[in-house]
Amino acid sequence: MSIQTIRSGALEYRTAEGISVPHCFTTRLGGVSTGSQASLNLAVGRGDTLENVEENLKILANTLGFDLKNLAMTRQTHSDIVRAVTAADANGPCHKDYPECDGLVTNTPGVALLVFTADCTPILLHDPVTGAVGAVHAGWRGTVQAIAAKAVEAMAEHYGSKPENIRAAIGPNIGACHFETHRDVPDALEEALGSWVWKWISCREGKYFPDLKQINSEILLLHGVKQVEISEECTYCAHQRFWSHRYTKGDRGSQGALIVCREVCL
Repeated sequence: MSIQTIRSGALEYRTAEGISVPHCFTTRLGGVSTGSQASLNLAVGRGDTLENVEENLKILANTLGFDLKNLAMTRQTHSDIVRAVTAADANGPCHKDYPECDGLVTNTPGVALLVFTADCTPILLHDPVTGAVGAVHAGWRGTVQAIAAKAVEAMAEHYGSKPENIRAAIGPNIGACHFETHRDVPDALEEALGSWVWKWISCREGKYFPDLKQINSEILLLHGVKQVEISEECTYCAHQRFWSHRYTKGDRGSQGALIVCREVCL
């Protein structure tokens, strides 16, 4: 199984073969925003207008087939907080009053979950047995805190999901080719997760290059998830298709990882 490219008019996004509910990892293509936010920017607060962001979200809602009023989003702070949400927690496209969290889970049919990225690692989760879904934003700090595993645990706690039934997909992020760090990042990863992380960290000229896709995949596998699909795309390398915070030095929009909960078909 692999990550697929889907095009619908000007809209372009990625999907995972193993996840059977509507979902996507967006690119920056197919929206109405302009300038450094052109064109499918999904987040406010970086210079775009609320009207543009709402129209971009409507494009996704119409394409994936969900009601925009049932959209739940995150107020991301690189935490390990995972919120279990229902339709009552959805706030539509207004981007206001969302509690701090970097992960969302639900089993309420019709609810759509959205997290934002622009180099960090997006992770989507689906349990076809219980119908529960999850969306996770994992930067290196979230990875250190194993937020992907905490989302799996939240699905088990709230919805009875078994990790071995959960299907995971990891979307485009900044690859090990360009995620250059000092020694503090790999040291934090090793202290929190174990020495195995060095398998996924290279060193060149005194700098360190962690592969956060592979590290998050290993976290999921160690917590019982059997199926993890991984995008090979790097947001920095493909900066014309994805926003990269590092490439743009912060002058950018945000792409998203979105998943919609559906009724279980028995």
